Amino acid sequence: MKRRRNVLKNAKGYRFGRSSKEREAKVALTKAGVYAFDHRRDKKGDFRRLWQIRIGAGLAAFDFSYSKFIGALKKKNIAINRKMLAELAATEPQAFAKVVESARD
Repeated sequence: MKRRRNVLKNAKGYRFGRSSKEREAKVALTKAGVYAFDHRRDKKGDFRRLWQIRIGAGLAAFDFSYSKFIGALKKKNIAINRKMLAELAATEPQAFAKVVESARD
């Protein structure tokens, strides 16, 4: 009884029999765990793509492509990660402009 209660408690909020039938709830919980495991890794790539888009949008005003900008940063040994560059592009346009100009010089 305790195992059944715990399984159903964990499946709370699932739709149809997945929240009320022990066997279906067990399968649903197993699949949910698999998806959670897989997507923890996918999330890293999703965020990297988001940062690239934000940096590219910030660079549009400077007529600078994303790939050329990243290449210029590497050449000048300016080590700012994409997360910080995206944050600067979104919230601190003046600081981002300085980074762009230092990469361009």
